[in-house]
Amino acid sequence: MFDNVYCPLFVTWNKQSRRGHRLRGCIGTLEPRQLHTALRDYALTSALRDRRFEPMSHREVASLSCTVSLLCAFEEAQSWMDWTVGTHGLIIDFFDPIARCQRSATFLPEVASHERWTREETIDSLIAKAGYAGSVTAELRASLTVTRYQSSAASLTYDEYCAIAQPAAARVQPAGSVTVTVPA
Repeated sequence: MFDNVYCPLFVTWNKQSRRGHRLRGCIGTLEPRQLHTALRDYALTSALRDRRFEPMSHREVASLSCTVSLLCAFEEAQSWMDWTVGTHGLIIDFFDPIARCQRSATFLPEVASHERWTREETIDSLIAKAGYAGSVTAELRASLTVTRYQSSAASLTYDEYCAIAQPAAARVQPAGSVTVTVPA
């Protein structure tokens, strides 16, 4: 279906709870990948290999939602302030004068608005995410190379998936296990 489409993408898993949702995994690529295979690969990788979390278990499946973000409209920003919260994702690159190495990191477009960060708070958080251990100064911010991008995202809860993709008999298996079918 998507065999000839190449696109950078991220797959994000969230777990629903009484207190809202919390991140359960998010991994992707900024390089264009064949969408048909990348969707499968990054869905599994973000579910099972995000180092920030334990691998997901079958017991969690019913409480999960999955968001696929297709990234587009990459452009170099004129400065670290040249972007809009809620519209742009960011990639920063900079030289770390303390560790004497190059650093980079990215946030998807929804991160800053979800966290209710200002542009400065977002940039400072992104610098920390990149591994910088020093104080963030105006000079460091001014030295950043910032690439902004946008995304088209679609989300689906497990229940929504079941309503679309699975017959009623396959929704719940004996002994509490859950079967998830991924269309080819």
